[in-house]
Amino acid sequence: MKIAHIVSTFPPYYGGMGTVVFETAVALSEMGHDVQVFTPDYYEDKEIRPSTALPVETHSEHLQSVIDSVQRIKPSISYGNAARIPDVLRQLDAFDIVHLHYPFFGTAELIAKWKKRNPHKKLVLTYHMDTRAPGWKGLIFALYNRFYLPNILASADVCIGATFDYIALSDARYSLTQHKHKWQEIPFGVDIKRFEPKEKSAKLFQNLNLDLNLPTILFVGGLDDAHFFKGVPVLLKALLGLRMQKTAVQAVFVGDGNRREEYESQAHGYGLDHMVRFAGRIEHDELPEVYASSDLLVLPSTTKGEAFGMVLLEAFACGVPVIASDLPGVRSVASQAGLTVPPNDPRALMDAISGFLALSFDERMQMRQQARSVAEEKYQWKTVVSQLDEVYQSLV
Repeated sequence: MKIAHIVSTFPPYYGGMGTVVFETAVALSEMGHDVQVFTPDYYEDKEIRPSTALPVETHSEHLQSVIDSVQRIKPSISYGNAARIPDVLRQLDAFDIVHLHYPFFGTAELIAKWKKRNPHKKLVLTYHMDTRAPGWKGLIFALYNRFYLPNILASADVCIGATFDYIALSDARYSLTQHKHKWQEIPFGVDIKRFEPKEKSAKLFQNLNLDLNLPTILFVGGLDDAHFFKGVPVLLKALLGLRMQKTAVQAVFVGDGNRREEYESQAHGYGLDHMVRFAGRIEHDELPEVYASSDLLVLPSTTKGEAFGMVLLEAFACGVPVIASDLPGVRSVASQAGLTVPPNDPRALMDAISGFLALSFDERMQMRQQARSVAEEKYQWKTVVSQLDEVYQSLV
């Protein structure tokens, strides 16, 4: 089949939606489908439009096929991750399946109107997450969800959620209640060949000026305004509590964005310079080594802007247990090989980390084995995309 995926962000932009689409497109290509990705072109300078930021060693010709097929369309208007790319509409008639990844403000409405004009065409929609923001942006999102979102969801032949736990409490819950027959629960996945357990990297710890023998906590996520909900300040406060308890631990923050300097200043103010490192953006092919060199991944998200947590799967695949916020969707994943704590509660997070560090070697090894088993049995991309392929086949 010819399949079009339409998404608001795509690598090298660091974010879960783009990673999901990238890995899905590669897996579908390996199954013999002709896949094309449409995404806004945010890069003014052609020299910084990287395809080499993707893991080119992983899937050979199939990956290269996906890279070559990506169309970065110049938006007619854009703001943050919202963009209107009307030029995509002229190309959709050539596809058997059009797959929209929501949220995509500015373009999702165009796709819904296109579907209304072309009712015979098949539209699949993946609902990744609710949209949340403070202040006036939050008000705009609330109005949008009230007046536009129902029509967008209604336009799709099939709607997909990574967990019904999340969808049932999300802004899409009314669609799930009224049109449950059109909803499918298909999780996101992880490349278990690329992300796998390994020995800790002495070179990595040397480069970060950290102690190879100390327990290491890992955070992976965007440090920009769009990812304000990732909860970095919560984790920093928990680390402050651990420092005051004289707990021997260190932490690595992977990610970048306009809030990084603010978070670094907060860490400095807490006196955490000796135990916290902001590593910036890690290249895609180096990321598995970072996961495998950590003892615990923490995802301290604060709102339902975090709907699943792709980093949880990457940690699982590397045999790394997790602690995550007790949020719809996130808890469904994290609880399979880790712990959950109330969101926005630094003390609860500190206690959970302390509890993990107090486990015996055998107990930690059991958790590591459980994490890897969960990734292998439930979340490898081959299994996940086979479920998606069944949805596609049912429509044509």
